[in-house]
Amino acid sequence: MLSTSAPIRQAALAAVLALAALASGTARADGEDRSVRIINETSHTITHFYGSNVGTDQWEEDILGKEVLPPGKSVMINFDDGTGYCKFDFKAKFDDGDEVIKNNIDVCQISSFRFTE
Repeated sequence: MLSTSAPIRQAALAAVLALAALASGTARADGEDRSVRIINETSHTITHFYGSNVGTDQWEEDILGKEVLPPGKSVMINFDDGTGYCKFDFKAKFDDGDEVIKNNIDVCQISSFRFTE
């Protein structure tokens, strides 16, 4: 029987685990991080926030849910929706009734996005 060295066994185990993760959908083949810090630099509270990939023609659910994003605060959001898209449209609704839509935001290339006045 042939002896396998420890580094080769570790590499083989890593390959098997990577394949298992891909098969279960937990790993991204492209390796892109889609986490973005949304920062409210306005004087109004963001009451609703939506982020939908550019491949859809409707807004997904309100990401904030029952929470709000007050002025000067931020929240980290993972935009990995399993579709592989990097470009998303953002919509923020504010407590004064204003609504701001920003299109084609590349969440694979940025780590933060600021809503400003």
